[in-house]
Amino acid sequence: MNTPHSPVSAADEELELAAMRAVAESPAASQRNLALKLGISLGKTNFLLRALLEKGLVKSENFRRSDNKLAYLYLLTPSGVRTKARMTRDYLQRKELEYAALQEEIARLRTEVDDEPD
Repeated sequence: MNTPHSPVSAADEELELAAMRAVAESPAASQRNLALKLGISLGKTNFLLRALLEKGLVKSENFRRSDNKLAYLYLLTPSGVRTKARMTRDYLQRKELEYAALQEEIARLRTEVDDEPD
């Protein structure tokens, strides 16, 4: 998604993780179906899959669909499986911290509302 020297944003990383999860769940899904599942454009999906292929996290293989058209099967590589697991742990940790911060904010707001006269 970014150049090798630019930092990867949390949003980019979350999109990469979502794409790897989608590929793991539906290896035979078309790019169009992946785009719908990810909620992004077909062009962005193509760009994202190419980036994952270049990083060696996903590989693609040709296969024939029942209608005799060539299609691609997208598979996580062993490196992709490890990266997906690491990214999932990191994502979960970020979300747990956000959840804890949100709970604290809700508690503060409740106290503020309860302290105000009617």
